[in-house]
Amino acid sequence: MIDEPLVPQPEKGRVFRARRRVRLADAAPSERMRFDAFARFLQDIGNDDTADSGLDDLGGGIWVVRRAVVDVLVPPRWGEWLDMATWCAGTGGRWAERRLTLRGEDGGHVETSTLWVHLRPETLAPARLPAAFMEIYGEAAGGRRISASHWLGSPPGWRNGPVPGTGPGPAERIAWPLRAVDYDVMRHVNNAAYWAAIEELLAVHPKSGPHPRRGTAVRAILEYGPGIAPGAAVELLVERTDTSLDVWFAVDDRIAASARLVEL
Repeated sequence: MIDEPLVPQPEKGRVFRARRRVRLADAAPSERMRFDAFARFLQDIGNDDTADSGLDDLGGGIWVVRRAVVDVLVPPRWGEWLDMATWCAGTGGRWAERRLTLRGEDGGHVETSTLWVHLRPETLAPARLPAAFMEIYGEAAGGRRISASHWLGSPPGWRNGPVPGTGPGPAERIAWPLRAVDYDVMRHVNNAAYWAAIEELLAVHPKSGPHPRRGTAVRAILEYGPGIAPGAAVELLVERTDTSLDVWFAVDDRIAASARLVEL
């Protein structure tokens, strides 16, 4: 599943389009567009799409992201204009996949896929997709059914918490202090903030392992758990090789999120 190709843009059905520029806050010192910026762009165009479609006015419910896949084929650069298109690429009983493609005027190219779970507003429990959703997005999905199963595993030596004697454990353990700006209106760490931690780790070893440089295509996967509440003490568990970077966000005795970067 980790190397599963992303589905192409549909020939029929709703495709929402927008244009946006890579601004100063979206770029690394190298002028490369960062992963946290991809996440913000995705959140923004997704919100704009549902508002434009009328789904929000039809009781669209609450949506939380459970998995994000980002294929950086050619990193967009600071100042580059991006043409963006987003659509529904598949559905399950209580979740749906949103695809987003970004094409830059200077050759930047990024493809993303996100799995969103539909929640009942009163209880925040997973709820079946509303009929209005299928009426608006069903044609683009084309009947493709998707699974919500996890792609990424637990860190070495971890079984509902680090258990002595079950393995060597991750090679690195790094404290990740949270900031007030990392939290959003849902009162948990925003999706984009997790990607900021990945950017921190990439900055430590900019010339080794998978890295979205020009000429190096990278796939990044991030699976979100139940969220990280204010005041939580978070530790990054990190495993590096020449071709992969694995990161787990540990809070007490649970894994709050997992990430993996590999070269394509």
